[in-house]
Amino acid sequence: MLGRGLLVLCLLASACPAMAASDSETLPIRSRQIDAFKVGSSQTRFGQLEFIGGLEMTSSNALFGAVSAIRFRPDGASFVAVMDTGHWLEGAVTRDAAGKLSGLTDLTATPMADRSGAVGLEKWKVDSEGLALREGEVIVSYEQSHRIDIYPDPGFSVSGPVGSVPLPFPATELRSNGGLETVAVSPADSPLGGAAVTVSERSVDKADNLLAGILDGPMKGAFAVVRTEPYAVTDGAFLPDGDLLLLERRFNFASGLGMRIRRIPGATIRPGAVVDGDVILEADMGYQIDNMEGLDVVAGLDGDIRVIVVSDDNHSILERNLMLEFRLIK
Repeated sequence: MLGRGLLVLCLLASACPAMAASDSETLPIRSRQIDAFKVGSSQTRFGQLEFIGGLEMTSSNALFGAVSAIRFRPDGASFVAVMDTGHWLEGAVTRDAAGKLSGLTDLTATPMADRSGAVGLEKWKVDSEGLALREGEVIVSYEQSHRIDIYPDPGFSVSGPVGSVPLPFPATELRSNGGLETVAVSPADSPLGGAAVTVSERSVDKADNLLAGILDGPMKGAFAVVRTEPYAVTDGAFLPDGDLLLLERRFNFASGLGMRIRRIPGATIRPGAVVDGDVILEADMGYQIDNMEGLDVVAGLDGDIRVIVVSDDNHSILERNLMLEFRLIK
């Protein structure tokens, strides 16, 4: 069944896009478990999060890497991710007897197609940075060629986009390499009623706040997020209560690499608002982090809420592909 708005978009386009030829590759993955988040420490609690475990991942296939966003399916194991090289990444996590992440399985990468079904596009056309799943839809945000496209689900990996979402602010205000880094779907029973939200990485308004927007629904419109130097937003996901978690990264030669997670109260997100929130986790190079780019929230039936973050290695031998899992402490 097509998600809300998707059928209309197809009809307006006269026909859904042609199916692309499948160029999927199966990626062999080697995984090393990470047992401690803080290097050389047995500490497990960090701010409002408890570290559960993690993975450092490598592959003999040079295509693997550059993961910029990840979303888990309702089963909590299967996932869809995007790579900023213009590829879909699909697979599932495995766990050991203690329930900790132990590896990835059934991992495949597929090049993204345009509306005509063409693949192998130049990177600036398919620099995918944000990802969200909604019934019948996969929503992807792109920078350089700034836009938010919608793909059918199932079928996204063999289809071009069936439509684009209008932005609530001028695309000309977005920086070339600091655009729409985040797209997330709010819970249906939250104040935003299942609407999708986007937040920019470094693009700001006249008050130096990050450009952001509610993309659909009755509260559709632009808002802003307080920017804190030297951090840049790299992803976000909603908690079941409607609060928005934002993953942020910093890098400079003086202080090195760092990451933090900020919790934005969902009730404050509305058109015209300038929102901010508490930092619930912060880490530097003394912790098992890298270029952290993707974040997702996985809620269990028992109320257990996991936060999973992944890194983008930029296909560099100096960086790592990491997946880290935390439990939210309420």
